[in-house]
Amino acid sequence: MMEREIELTTRRFIADNYLYRDGAEKLSDTDSFIANGLIDSMGILALVTFLESTYDIMISDEELVPDNLDSVRAISTFIRRKIGGSLDDCAVVTDYANAR
Repeated sequence: MMEREIELTTRRFIADNYLYRDGAEKLSDTDSFIANGLIDSMGILALVTFLESTYDIMISDEELVPDNLDSVRAISTFIRRKIGGSLDDCAVVTDYANAR
């Protein structure tokens, strides 16, 4: 899986759950979710649950920082680092509405 695929999957989740498709095209890969008021603390928890389910990873409390989770690009970089740089063997859940 390529970095762009992670970004698209994350963007789709954000659009479906926080933008409700309104303005999704205006969200850049580096826009801050928190600074732009898209996600609050409860939203971060939902995002973490989505990421853990989608990429079959565990995100520790220490990893719950804006550098890892505050933009589409930050999430993509974090996921690739978490998986070890290669997502080729990572089974990604594409129906995230029914994930775990």
